[in-house]
Amino acid sequence: MVDRRTFSKILGTGAVAALGGLATPPAAVQAVPAAGAPMGAQPEFGPVRQIDAGELNVGYVETGPADGRPVFLLHGWPYDIHSYTAVAPLLAAKGFRAIVPYLRGFGTTRFRDATTPRTAEQSAFALDLVALMDALGIRQAVLAGFDWGSRTADIVAALWPERVKALVSVSGYLVTNREANKQPLPPKAEWAWWYQYYFATERGRLGLDKNRHDLAKLIWAYASPTWKFDDATFDRTAAAFDNPDYVPIVIGNYRWRLSLAEGDPRHDNLEAQLAKSPTIGVPTITIDAEEDPFVAPGNGSAYRAKFTGPYEHRTLQGIGHNVPQEAPGPFAQAVADADQLT
Repeated sequence: MVDRRTFSKILGTGAVAALGGLATPPAAVQAVPAAGAPMGAQPEFGPVRQIDAGELNVGYVETGPADGRPVFLLHGWPYDIHSYTAVAPLLAAKGFRAIVPYLRGFGTTRFRDATTPRTAEQSAFALDLVALMDALGIRQAVLAGFDWGSRTADIVAALWPERVKALVSVSGYLVTNREANKQPLPPKAEWAWWYQYYFATERGRLGLDKNRHDLAKLIWAYASPTWKFDDATFDRTAAAFDNPDYVPIVIGNYRWRLSLAEGDPRHDNLEAQLAKSPTIGVPTITIDAEEDPFVAPGNGSAYRAKFTGPYEHRTLQGIGHNVPQEAPGPFAQAVADADQLT
């Protein structure tokens, strides 16, 4: 979900808030059944592929021509790759090679070494993406995401702009500033982040573990009030939460944001750079969804100055937080248009 400090900047103090060079040749790829697919049924995405990339063995799907323009489509929490089941084929039809990975802690993505710390600071996700690009032999790509996916794409665009052809970021600039997050928000904004404070407790960790599906379904309904998803749609994604690292990654991420958990010391230099809120100079289209309770009216004005290159902003009426799944056509068009921004 959107960072609480970013949310505060967007809403303002009087707002009534809501909820919440090519490194190596491509490594060997294995195909496995899609997570959560019914026995004997053909999943919409086809088989999930697995590839070693950095600390992870990443599960991902891809569609489109192998020599197409690469685009990585990044999901958030509590969502998974199925946010892009309609977006990916639309982009494939436009000549893109659409790649949709499970983030660390989701779906079939696994840590390669049982002793690797399950750290979940923002830079870890960005490093995961760069490692995946290297493993697939992709020097530069369009990055597009929402929620945790927007933050990951923003960070790669800020720190490694040579790897990013263009950027599509729902909710705009989401790089976390932990020092700023230490400051309280107005009371009407604070209540919306109940799940972050819940996750800060042992009770919350146990609750996420025991009730991971019901909690996610509650978040879905709140964050996308106009989206009438059915049980089958939710259950397909909820299977991704059965990953053995799901709870430590989710809890770790939210505790890290509130400075209640330390990150990996290996990432301290990157986090120091991100604490300065670096600008993003790659061609960018930002999206705000009108019915997303994390976004207030303002046409992206709260974060406009953070994007210094070619830029467009779009507001989607009647759409909630899970933009690619609720509005696949406009999202795919934003990717295609960002690829052409100069």
